[in-house]
Amino acid sequence: MNPQPSISRTRPRDLLAVGLLAVVIGNLATRLLYSSIPSLPLIAGVVLGLLGVAELVGGYLLRGRIERRRGAPPVNPLLAARAVLLAKASAVAGSFVAGLWVGVLTYTLPQAGAVTAAAADSVTAGVGLVCALVLVGAGLWLEHCCRMPDDPDGDDRPG
Repeated sequence: MNPQPSISRTRPRDLLAVGLLAVVIGNLATRLLYSSIPSLPLIAGVVLGLLGVAELVGGYLLRGRIERRRGAPPVNPLLAARAVLLAKASAVAGSFVAGLWVGVLTYTLPQAGAVTAAAADSVTAGVGLVCALVLVGAGLWLEHCCRMPDDPDGDDRPG
């Protein structure tokens, strides 16, 4: 028997489980370490948003090649497989980081009115959360773009 390797679609419940675990980790780490760490840099969250935008654009371009729009060259199967793996990794990583930012927010947001650093860190965590969610969405979009055009919706194998 020669099993065929396959990759199933990313399930929202898996992303939710990763995110919830990260919320707990982020909140505990913030409670334990908040007084000894410097303020959170805004760029920490923005980077994930930029990666997400790049994946959105890459997914659109890759989809055009898969569908052979305007005589586009065919996609190398190895490139499509790598794109699917990147998409899955991005969705999981984005979910984890979004959970970490929520964990930070649950600690800093209640203190934002009284502590100036907590107010600034709440803004940073909010921006980071939005950018991490952009990365999750971009990963799911890229994964969707890697499906074959004649692939029925019920099939569980992207690319």
